[in-house]
Amino acid sequence: MIPFRHLLRSMPLLTLLLATPAPAASPDSRTTIDLAAEASRPATNDLARATVFAEATGVTPSDLSRRINGLISDGLRTARSYSSIKTQSGATHSYPVYGKGGKIENWRMRSELTLESSDTGALSELLGKLQASMGVASLAMLPAPETRRKAESEAMLDALAAFRARAKIIAEALGKAYRIRHLSINSSGRPPVVPIMRAAALASADAAPMPIEGGDTQISANISGQIELLE
Repeated sequence: MIPFRHLLRSMPLLTLLLATPAPAASPDSRTTIDLAAEASRPATNDLARATVFAEATGVTPSDLSRRINGLISDGLRTARSYSSIKTQSGATHSYPVYGKGGKIENWRMRSELTLESSDTGALSELLGKLQASMGVASLAMLPAPETRRKAESEAMLDALAAFRARAKIIAEALGKAYRIRHLSINSSGRPPVVPIMRAAALASADAAPMPIEGGDTQISANISGQIELLE
């Protein structure tokens, strides 16, 4: 049996323990919910990018190089007359063509130019001229960087609004308040490159301007994140 005087000495500690409130629930024990939302906006394809090439076969690499370099030089000279078109040298490849017995019969060489412009009329006219001696490997229409950034920002705001709306619906259905714990934002939307297989040997000397239609690219913003329900 505990002496009465010992019980009295332990009373302040007992009183303190009884008066101490229970610890609050740890944030880690609160309910969390993963959510995702997506939105998209159209971006005008106001930038055209084309790749043209000169390709030929020759007996010797030096002869072949002179022919291809001459075609590329003529193409550059024609392209430089269009101030609204950005022109850049592209890849150049040369390789042997083997015959029977593994002997080199000929050499083949291909050299490219990249053309880029927001003036689709000028680019269409230039491509028509270049097809007299060169082929068109590809033509792609895409949004200019500023146009794309504007559509990305608008799509991102729409996606954020959709995320918050979903979070609110879920929290209200459960009778809780909520806070956003974290968010991850990504955007996408790349127009396909349209291949145009036209050999230089088949090009007409009086080729008409190449038809170009811009269209739109859908720029999407994807939001994924997590909300925490509050007591």
